[in-house]
Amino acid sequence: DVQLQASGGGLVQTGGSLRLACSASGVSFDDYAIGWFRQAPGKEREGVYCFVRRDGRTFVAESVKGRFTVSVDDTKSTVYLQMNSLKPEDTAIYYCAAEPWFRPALNSAFVRWRDFGSWGQGTQVTVSS
Repeated sequence: DVQLQASGGGLVQTGGSLRLACSASGVSFDDYAIGWFRQAPGKEREGVYCFVRRDGRTFVAESVKGRFTVSVDDTKSTVYLQMNSLKPEDTAIYYCAAEPWFRPALNSAFVRWRDFGSWGQGTQVTVSS
């Protein structure tokens, strides 16, 4: 049974940083695609940073390139999303998600949140101007 729990959100000023954590159980990071997604009020859920460690596929949203990075701590079964140089437009609920690695249609230019079947509860990130 896959369980994901996102944490680390909060209120930060423009230009600040936050590190989100996604604690996973029932998931092997070598066998699953892992994704960070976000949803702002009134907007469609969008991919932020998604990867498949098994084959190296990675999606990074254009809007966060150069500012957000992902790291994995296998000993803690946790994936981190480091967010730097935050902007008001980064304000959203951030979710982590997982799906068996071969299922999502994920590449450097495309990811579809509906391809992911297991989701954490989300953590709110608010960036003040």
